[in-house]
Amino acid sequence: MTSGSEPEYESILVHSDGPIGTITLNRPDRLNAWDWLMSAEIGHAMGRFEADDAIRAIILTGAGRAFCAGAGLLPAGRTFDGSLTREDAEAKFPGPHRPADRLRTPVIAAVNGHAVGAGMTMALRADIIVVAEDAKLGFVFNRRGVIPDADLLWSLPRLIGYSRALDLLLTGRIFAGREAVALGIASRAVPAGSVVETAEEIATDIATNVAPVSAAITKLVARRFLEETDRNAALELERELFRWAGRHADAPEGVNAFREKRAPRWTLSKTKDFPVELFDDRV
Repeated sequence: MTSGSEPEYESILVHSDGPIGTITLNRPDRLNAWDWLMSAEIGHAMGRFEADDAIRAIILTGAGRAFCAGAGLLPAGRTFDGSLTREDAEAKFPGPHRPADRLRTPVIAAVNGHAVGAGMTMALRADIIVVAEDAKLGFVFNRRGVIPDADLLWSLPRLIGYSRALDLLLTGRIFAGREAVALGIASRAVPAGSVVETAEEIATDIATNVAPVSAAITKLVARRFLEETDRNAALELERELFRWAGRHADAPEGVNAFREKRAPRWTLSKTKDFPVELFDDRV
């Protein structure tokens, strides 16, 4: 991770192993219940990994038997009424706070157990989701007297289709990890004990074999294109970025590494070499 004193987090654990950074939600006694403090700590930790060129992939997972059981249900209506403000939480951890889908670094959600409500919205911000086969998942907002938030009403119908999305959002029903794969929410369902290991295998593959700037462009442009209605404009941007990539050092290195049957030695930096002149991800 980048230099400087290590922050003292209350609700998460953070560590790095070579090019892989891992953030673990660490309230196992409360099934890793979400609140604004946890959100601020995750955002801060991801920001530190994002700023570190040595980190090529990030894993988000949970301690114990759950990934995240949703927002902590506080007394006297405080869960949803704004009593615990985002501003107060983020003031403890100043700096850029961007969700996983806005990072240049690929993020893998290792959904090791139950995930409902805010737990699902966190997972859906990731680029790749590995889920426990028997995990209990659900978008339970309407069963709690509120509505789906955190972009769900926009993003979920685009990701899995309107009818499937509304089946989950309107009913708030609980479904298993296996069904999440069938619906297109998660990419892989494995036994609970293998979730983190599988995520680490994916992260290692990305960190070893994928050019950091290429990965950043791919994930960010693919997300942006969920909003793009002009196919020709999308195609033109894709062509411009392909031409840009082909003119830089990682393109010949990728070919040479393949021909020489060796691991690639990428030199472009996700923090310094991203082509903001063609696709400005800072806005």
